[in-house]
Amino acid sequence: MVLAGASWCVLSVSILYCVWSALDSDVSCEFGSKKYYALCGFGGILSCGITHTAVVPLDLVKCRLQVDPDKYKSIFKGFSITIKEDGMRGLAKGWAPTFIGYSMQGLCKFGFYEVFKITYSDMIGEENTYLWRTSLYLAASASAEFFADIALAPMEACKVRIQTQPGYANNLRQCAPKMFAEEGLWAFYKGVVPLWMRQIPYTMMKFACFERTVELLYKHVVPKPRADCSKGEQLVVTFVAGYIAGVFCAIVSHPADSVVSVLNKESGSTAIGVLKKLGPKGVWKGLVARIIMIGTLTALQWFIYDSVKVYFRLPRPPPPEMPESLKKKLGITE
Repeated sequence: MVLAGASWCVLSVSILYCVWSALDSDVSCEFGSKKYYALCGFGGILSCGITHTAVVPLDLVKCRLQVDPDKYKSIFKGFSITIKEDGMRGLAKGWAPTFIGYSMQGLCKFGFYEVFKITYSDMIGEENTYLWRTSLYLAASASAEFFADIALAPMEACKVRIQTQPGYANNLRQCAPKMFAEEGLWAFYKGVVPLWMRQIPYTMMKFACFERTVELLYKHVVPKPRADCSKGEQLVVTFVAGYIAGVFCAIVSHPADSVVSVLNKESGSTAIGVLKKLGPKGVWKGLVARIIMIGTLTALQWFIYDSVKVYFRLPRPPPPEMPESLKKKLGITE
């Protein structure tokens, strides 16, 4: 209970600070300023907290399909059994830890991504930033997700326990104290390594694929430069690029997601033990549900995040172009 309360307090303070930054007209919003990072973090809170909470029913069925495939068998079977046993309210199980956990994750994921991307770019210089931009996106997103998963782990553990162990606990207030009493603090962090295994590749794909897809869309699909597109047209490109990135994210991270679901359900289990138990086929159970969920989630997250940037008039650099100094070195002329 203390852990859940502390997580809620941290999230509340973070939201208040971000809103204060937005309303403080005396603080400049230059690219890379404290206000810029704060509002990016706020965008992350909204994008991840809202979207993950909205798809709790699908996530619940996906988790149950992963941990008990003999009973639930398919997405539609999972929904029908859940509604039959728990009613429509049963589909909302785990919404509180989902909202708190993924809001905190979004704060760190998007906020720290901007921090690390700018920091690493300054370290390697303008020319290398362009030449190695995909590696830059991968490094910045991996660094951000490392911290984001530490923030997410306790609430993810509670969510999975509520959703996959009928009768264990009905809500976060019951679940967190019970888990702490049975296994101590380790209960909330035993899944952090599998979370890193799932989320770091997922986030690397999410950011790198999105950034490069946006670049390619403006170069080969959109018939005019981004500067000539309306804000609405730019957000449509954001949504499409986000969905494409989301499909790849789901495939890359699904085996580790299956391990996390089983690991958080069974007390005393280990990642290696769960992996052996599931086998090569078992780790891919629920992939279709996850592709639908993650594709939609990722697209909406990027759409909400970019909308926050548009609303607060944050600097939004255009797709990268080769620096003039590099063009001269390579003998490229317009």
